[in-house]
Amino acid sequence: MIRVHRLRRQLALALACAPLMLLSAPAAHAEGGDWPQRPIRLLVPYGPGGSSDVVARAVAVEMSRDLGKQVIVENKGGGQGMIATMEAARATPDGYTLILGHVGTLAVNPSMVPKLPYDPRRDFAPIVLLAKLPMVFAVGGKVQASTLPEFVALARARPGALNYGSAGNGSAGHLAFEMLKTATGIDVVHVPYKGTGAQVSDLLAGNIDAAAAGTPGLLPHAQAGKIRIVAVGSERRLPVLPDVPTVAEQGYPGFESSQWFGLLAPAGTPAPVVERLHQAAVKALATDSVRQRLAHDASEASGAGPAEFAAFIDAEERRWGKVVRDARLSSE
Repeated sequence: MIRVHRLRRQLALALACAPLMLLSAPAAHAEGGDWPQRPIRLLVPYGPGGSSDVVARAVAVEMSRDLGKQVIVENKGGGQGMIATMEAARATPDGYTLILGHVGTLAVNPSMVPKLPYDPRRDFAPIVLLAKLPMVFAVGGKVQASTLPEFVALARARPGALNYGSAGNGSAGHLAFEMLKTATGIDVVHVPYKGTGAQVSDLLAGNIDAAAAGTPGLLPHAQAGKIRIVAVGSERRLPVLPDVPTVAEQGYPGFESSQWFGLLAPAGTPAPVVERLHQAAVKALATDSVRQRLAHDASEASGAGPAEFAAFIDAEERRWGKVVRDARLSSE
């Protein structure tokens, strides 16, 4: 009789715990070795054709092979990169939605946007710093300047008459050119676009005079003779542009401007999933296809993990925050 009562109590306890077990199953499954079970979305906060898009797609192909599930790149530009970044911040933290972090969205927007709808520290789990890419400065075919000093002289002779394009307010190109304006003391009007592709199209058409961007968007057109790259923002000359001097070489010592890209997941994503994504990304960076793609664009691969990437974001936010304040920039 005692045994029967004991069995009944055990059965009642099992039935009471069943709903809790069912609720915890997805989280346990997400943390287990069976992840991933379906395709992974990688949101890119800028339009197609730019440096962010190039890096994301190159890495996504190789990560898909390693993970056994497709990493699907989705371009969602606009709003200074905030549209895609905010969507990622609010996504379920299960490892199936990622965001391509960028200097603009994570290091510039916090100082530039008064009411930022996400917090780079609180809302995301850093996974890996993928690559750094030096900025280059280009002028259109109609501009009578072949070097940076010539462009500076032209701008000084006609204050406010020349303009430059960027991939959008708060983008790497926007901040790089504003840094150049501060260094050189020139007055050039900013024209924001929704992505590098649109910006470059207008530069080629002669609708804007100059632009700053990574090499993927500008280099092919410079090699075709349609635009001229007058300076690079890195500390050293780029192998793909050996004859183009740095900004520092042309009279502005200490100048350095690069953009960077990394992967992040929504805060609360299980640590094993974050580590699995980090491993897949590092493997992707080591493949011949990604190495060749990055080398072609003068990008420097990183692979820094979650803790190091988080510290890097903090340092970059302080650095670019000073640029925003010095240039008195605002999104409003």
